[in-house]
Amino acid sequence: MQRLSPLDAMFLQQDSPTMPRQVASLAILEPGADLDYDRLVHVINERIDLVPRYRQVPRSVPGGLGTPVWVDDEHFDISLHIRRSALPRPGSLDALHELVGRLIARRLDLDRALWELYLIEGLEGDRLALLFKAHQALVDGSHTVDLAQVLLEETQGTRDIPHEDWEPRSAPTPAGLVASTLDHHVRHPADALRVVEHQLSRITRHLPVLGGDTPVPRSVLSTELSRHRRFATLSADLERFRLVREKHGGTVNDVILASIAGGLRGWMLTRAEPVSAKTSFRAMVPMSVASSDGLPTSLGSTVRGHLLSLPVGETNPVVRLHQVSYALKDHRETGSAVAANKLANLPGFATSTFHAVGARVADAETGRGHQIVITNVPGPQDPVYMAGMEVAEVYPCVPLSGHRAISIGVTSYRGRMFFGIVADREAVPDVDVLAQCIEDALAELVDSVRDTGTRAPRGRQRPPRKG
Repeated sequence: MQRLSPLDAMFLQQDSPTMPRQVASLAILEPGADLDYDRLVHVINERIDLVPRYRQVPRSVPGGLGTPVWVDDEHFDISLHIRRSALPRPGSLDALHELVGRLIARRLDLDRALWELYLIEGLEGDRLALLFKAHQALVDGSHTVDLAQVLLEETQGTRDIPHEDWEPRSAPTPAGLVASTLDHHVRHPADALRVVEHQLSRITRHLPVLGGDTPVPRSVLSTELSRHRRFATLSADLERFRLVREKHGGTVNDVILASIAGGLRGWMLTRAEPVSAKTSFRAMVPMSVASSDGLPTSLGSTVRGHLLSLPVGETNPVVRLHQVSYALKDHRETGSAVAANKLANLPGFATSTFHAVGARVADAETGRGHQIVITNVPGPQDPVYMAGMEVAEVYPCVPLSGHRAISIGVTSYRGRMFFGIVADREAVPDVDVLAQCIEDALAELVDSVRDTGTRAPRGRQRPPRKG
């Protein structure tokens, strides 16, 4: 039996109607995709053997003597995990964002395998969308990767994958769970200590005076989370970020973060929120760390949380970029940073797994008092396919937790940069305005390059829609 780590157990315990602990990703297929529900079920049935945990459920140990264990779901029914939905005509992006916002707010059934996949039909332009949802306790990047990584292929042709008939193993009895847990603690005393530490952290989390989480100052980014979410997207030409980097230095990631900082500034001004020269927000930016050979240590990589002060109060976009670049300089100079092309060239569509791992790291370090989570994962620049159908766009959906009202996930793919913005529905009714303000902040940086005589292509820009 495989046991949940204390962090995974924490995700299960913290799952609530206002804080569903699940990470998601939205993929939009090219027009004319010939994919229906039955074919989708067939494809997943062929590949689910590669991720056996997608047919398992966590079972608690009586008395809380240890963390839960993974056991086979004796009643596993794939039709309960693959859902079908459709947009009302004309199938606008507004309607897609509204639906995604509702679906990512809906909790997974913790008595079943902790994932769902929605086939969304009726999107304008004869397109289909797929929404992947997985619990944060499920995807750790080492034992289990995100389902999208298994389903999305690098070639259009279908692979022959060995498939065996699956029969669930009998679940252990309560007495058997207790006995195996005690035996495990005797053989692994360090694990027993971690269980005790985990139980103590559950108590102190609700007693700040005894050492709970660092209080987060109330701000436009902090709220008591509701049960509902909004979702917005933004797509921009990757070349625009590269041109800004080439002119002003730093990295593409620096340009992304500076654009987000400028976007937050513009968004606050539209809401008549106070903004001064000293206004800043603490962002948790998970970053991959390489092993001694310069590669990520696993498909999920070793990811560390980097706390960054976003210079929202800075009026000059170029100065804002330089401030971000300087703040991240130490990470680049350690020699452990993973180059974007190495992450993008990992086998399969590993992007969604990295976002899931990044969200785990951010939540594990909630005591550092960050106000927003931003994950940025470079993806492949060649097309990927789902059941032979080309994927056009991919947007991450990073979950909200604590008092954080907004999270932002960014993925590069096929020469474009895709932003997925998740927000609390009540606290941020204007999430589409935030998406537009990020686009405007990027345009300011691009204009700073154009002013020097370098032409910066804008390409086809799709305006953000309401979430």
